[in-house]
Amino acid sequence: MSEDDSLSLAQKAYHTVTPGSRMRPDSEMDSIGWTMLLILVVLLVPFLPFIAIVYVLSKVFGYLNAQRGPSP
Repeated sequence: MSEDDSLSLAQKAYHTVTPGSRMRPDSEMDSIGWTMLLILVVLLVPFLPFIAIVYVLSKVFGYLNAQRGPSP
C-alpha cells in the first residue's frame, strides 16, 4: 500500500509545498474590524433621525395613497 492510499480526500486535494499553519488569534485584523465598526457607528448614528423620518413619511404616504384608491 502506498502513502497516497492512506491519505484522506481532503489531504489528496490539498497540495502545497509549504507546511500548514497553526490556528492562532489574529488580533491585528480584529482591531481593524472593530475600528471600522466604530467609524461606521459614529458616521451613521447622526443620520438615524433623518432615516426614521423618511421611513415614517413613506409609510404615511403609502397608507394615504392606498386609502385614496387607484387613479383613473
